[in-house]
Amino acid sequence: MTREVTQVTHPDDNCRPATSWRRATAAFHAWRTRRQEHAPPTSDTGSPAPEPVPGANTLWRMRTTVQDEPGSLAALCGALAGLRVDILSLQTHPLAAGTVDEFLLRGPEDLSASEVITAVESAGGADTWIERADAHDLVDAPTRVLGLAARTALDAAELPLALRQLLGRCTIRSRPAPVGGGRAVGGVPVEGALDDTVMRLRGPEGGVITVERPYLPFTPTEFARARALVELDARLGPRLPHGRDVLTLAEGSDITVRRADTRDLEAARAMHERCSARTLKLRYHGPVGDADRYLNHLLSPRYGRTLAVQTASGRVVGLGHLLWDGDETEVALLVEDTWQRRGVGAQLLGRLVGMAVEAGCSSVYAVTQASNTGMVAAMRGLGLPLDYQVEEGTLVITARLGEAVVTAAEELGSASAP
Repeated sequence: MTREVTQVTHPDDNCRPATSWRRATAAFHAWRTRRQEHAPPTSDTGSPAPEPVPGANTLWRMRTTVQDEPGSLAALCGALAGLRVDILSLQTHPLAAGTVDEFLLRGPEDLSASEVITAVESAGGADTWIERADAHDLVDAPTRVLGLAARTALDAAELPLALRQLLGRCTIRSRPAPVGGGRAVGGVPVEGALDDTVMRLRGPEGGVITVERPYLPFTPTEFARARALVELDARLGPRLPHGRDVLTLAEGSDITVRRADTRDLEAARAMHERCSARTLKLRYHGPVGDADRYLNHLLSPRYGRTLAVQTASGRVVGLGHLLWDGDETEVALLVEDTWQRRGVGAQLLGRLVGMAVEAGCSSVYAVTQASNTGMVAAMRGLGLPLDYQVEEGTLVITARLGEAVVTAAEELGSASAP
């Protein structure tokens, strides 16, 4: 199957370091272009069908457009009944002309997606889309939306994840507001804009959140739900879970690992000043004088989650970032020189991976240099399957996450817990 490539999410161009950073980024883009696929197929999920089991059932999620006239839904239900398919739930999305009906179906295991589509379209359905569902889809829509709203209320970093769970498999990008204020990026109106498979919403800080789902147009109902979730986030303002872990390193020093955001900007800048030029260059892949320009973006919960390590005196000596990058997730670490090789990076990375698992990520990747032996060792220390790609001196290490990681993450504990 062919899928669309998503570009890497970064701050505006005027916040980017110059040449050497861009060379590393260009190499990384080339690697991604050959490696990454994003858009789901238009019918089935593409996963191998299991062997039929007598009496077994399969769950499906299906959408189809019908004429808004008496008897249209009855004809559709009759066609599904003829295939021995049960309708477990139904949502309607009114359009200017017609209605999009969204079904959760249960059918015989040996029934294929193409058979369902043929029956539905023969009964008057159009633009039909179907994919395999699972037990999580059995939760009714109001309950799911309330749950997503509660998660967003507790943690500002949950907004992109909540939008994705609300709208299905889609690509979400955040763009910050222009430096110095002014209109939002792209001139998006306050109420947002909907254009078929793309919606753009005014971000809480004046930037733009773009949501794209090439395989399935958004309905006005979905647009209204997404806009309400973003408005809730904006009204609540900056917020983070208050949980923190106090750890004792092998050498006997106590450290605290906690969530961080832009309110830690000054402490992060102070840590930059204490770091050597080599440490900053290994982390940011460019001129060390530009390092501070990343921090506002990296610490923002709009683009991911950040963990900070602080000493008993309250000094921040390490930062770990989990960054939402389209359909992928990046991990990045920075540990102050005098605290390196004490296990701080490993503690940060283990917790970031645990967060990625909780968020439903299938993998995480780190962009570094082969000379950054500390980061390479930390990734190897995860004990996960790793893939290595090298492009013009830039090393990309991808860790594939699985069920084994969940247990490891639980053992490590999570500094993101409320």
